[in-house]
Amino acid sequence: MSHVAHELHEEFPEKAEAIHALKASNAHFARLAEEYHTLNRTIHRIETEVEPADDATVEDLKKKRLTLKDEIAGLMAAL
Repeated sequence: MSHVAHELHEEFPEKAEAIHALKASNAHFARLAEEYHTLNRTIHRIETEVEPADDATVEDLKKKRLTLKDEIAGLMAAL
């Protein structure tokens, strides 16, 4: 499989250790990170034409990914 862009450790390279620690210690953060990961993989499959989707669906998924990323960033900033 080709490289999947937008993984959390790439979006926040300076926070890689914090991401790992939060996944282990904070159930809410772990759930958000897993949801982000799953959504990101779905978008990647659509963008690489492995899975079909219309433009509106792709845009909705990307907006949801951005919302999750913002929430994750907020939790990390609160540290």
